[in-house]
Amino acid sequence: MSHVFPRFANQNSPTVARGQGCYLYDTNGKEYLDGSGGAAVSCLGHGDAEVNAAIEAQLKAVAFAHTGFFTNQPAEQLADLLVEHAPGNLDRVYFVSGGSEAVEASIKLARQYFLEIGQPNRRKVIARLQSYHGNTLGALAAGGNLLRREPFAPLMIDTSHISPCYPYRGLKEGESELEYGHRVADELETEILRLGADQVMAFMAEPVVGATMGAVPAVEGYFKRIREICDRYGILLILDEVMCGMGRTGHLFSHEKDDINADIVTIAKGLGAGYQPIGAMICTEQIYSAVEQGSGFFQHGHTYVGHPVACAAGRAVVQAILNRGLLNNVNEQGKKLQRALHGKFDEHPHIGDIRGRGLFVGVELVRDKEDKSTFDSSLSVHKRFKKMAFEAGLICYPMGGTIDGRQGDHVLLAPPFIISDDQIDELVDKFSISMQSVMASLG
Repeated sequence: MSHVFPRFANQNSPTVARGQGCYLYDTNGKEYLDGSGGAAVSCLGHGDAEVNAAIEAQLKAVAFAHTGFFTNQPAEQLADLLVEHAPGNLDRVYFVSGGSEAVEASIKLARQYFLEIGQPNRRKVIARLQSYHGNTLGALAAGGNLLRREPFAPLMIDTSHISPCYPYRGLKEGESELEYGHRVADELETEILRLGADQVMAFMAEPVVGATMGAVPAVEGYFKRIREICDRYGILLILDEVMCGMGRTGHLFSHEKDDINADIVTIAKGLGAGYQPIGAMICTEQIYSAVEQGSGFFQHGHTYVGHPVACAAGRAVVQAILNRGLLNNVNEQGKKLQRALHGKFDEHPHIGDIRGRGLFVGVELVRDKEDKSTFDSSLSVHKRFKKMAFEAGLICYPMGGTIDGRQGDHVLLAPPFIISDDQIDELVDKFSISMQSVMASLG
């Protein structure tokens, strides 16, 4: 009998034995193609020798030293590397252990920033429906994932949400993508005015929405309008790149594609590629200076902030992404993956949309392709797909509630950046087998 508290109490999961490249193997010897990098984590694949060597070298030097007493070389070097390649005025990096911690830190820093500059009324966060920002209470409150929020709603801070930028469902007949993007972006201004312009401190969004909607990029012009509105009312723009950043969408920072600058960015997942638990919050010099010249102390912290081994791993991962030409690989292989999916499934009656950016791709499953109607939520089509895919030797990331937290199903694909052409074909073939099995199970 296991004494581990598992994610799913009634699921007997196989035991992973080893990983190599784009594959994982269980203790029975079964091979699984890691088509989602776990949860868009394993960007370099498994068993990367250079990252493992960096971890080993740091362990031999020093494994841990509390940042209340010391800084450390891996943290300094990784911060320098990230800032060197960051867009805009991002200048200071606060290292944590994962995405939820990074988002929590960003919310608290936004609040403290306005205290430091003498605007104590600013305390409200606006985010988007059908978003996900993490599982700690502050991050969960910012997120718009109904299913995850509901049980804990009484414990959360009050956060308001506007519509997502979701053209497959939201674009009106006769409306251009630019018009649509501006229309849904303008909801931010409406909500700021409803709450009181002097009450709002930040707007938070994923540049490419991940788990909750399945790799949905904003239309061109959407984030530029969002940036204009934030500037107009003096609020901070926090971009959550925990899932879509660190090369996943073809740029080291996902919002580079949208040609905007952020005030705070959160990263994780691909930052450590699964080799160590690490995340980070990155802010502008303006925000840091307000703290430095004010109280001089960010009133926040965790034991493992700036962990030397985690930072050594993160630095090795980012160097690998930059030095091995993997950003170009993400763009090229991402195009091939989308072409292969379109070629196989464009005429499929139950696949409504194939979307994404780079190696971050979503496939939306529908009951009827013509009217975009969804399967009844009681059928749990996304759960069936996950089970069938796993049996076929494909790891993917299906979710339900794509449209409103209850209705809709999609499958998220986020394979390692090193995926080959043959492995793309294998992924699509196994996806097809899984789809056939799901449809057969529905009768």
